[in-house]
Amino acid sequence: MNPSHADESAVREALRFARQGFGVDDGAGAAPPEADVPIGAAVFDAGGRLLAGARNAREALGDPTAHAEVLALRAAAAEHGDGWRLTGCTLAVTVEPCTMCAGALVLARVDRVVFGAWEPRTGAAGSLWDVVRDRRLNHRPEVIGGVLETECSALLDEFFAAHRGDAG
Repeated sequence: MNPSHADESAVREALRFARQGFGVDDGAGAAPPEADVPIGAAVFDAGGRLLAGARNAREALGDPTAHAEVLALRAAAAEHGDGWRLTGCTLAVTVEPCTMCAGALVLARVDRVVFGAWEPRTGAAGSLWDVVRDRRLNHRPEVIGGVLETECSALLDEFFAAHRGDAG
């Protein structure tokens, strides 16, 4: 399935959140790498309005659940006005969600998940597992993967190259 213009725009917004704090958007050149992997997520309502976005903050917060998706879902639920339910919403993320994040978005009743880079080691939206489309669950969102995959993968490649010391 080919991504729509709206899906590409949504992942671009997630990329914007991923880049925050990494010296990518500030025009000042490369900043020293931070500890958190640059993954971003954004949640949009049914009309395409941005409800919330976040980037990974696991290291910054010392919280193993502070993945971009979880932080964005929490903030979006507070904004959306239907309690914890995000019915009609789309979650855009730069990398395929892990098992924890996949479970969270299913339980939040997100209608659609759009992501950039596939994650064959930990992905739970079609790569390693397919939590989001498990027929045993009472909610299965639509999933569109590989949207702006090259851009999303490049951001991760740059981060890990800098942390290995082979950036140049």
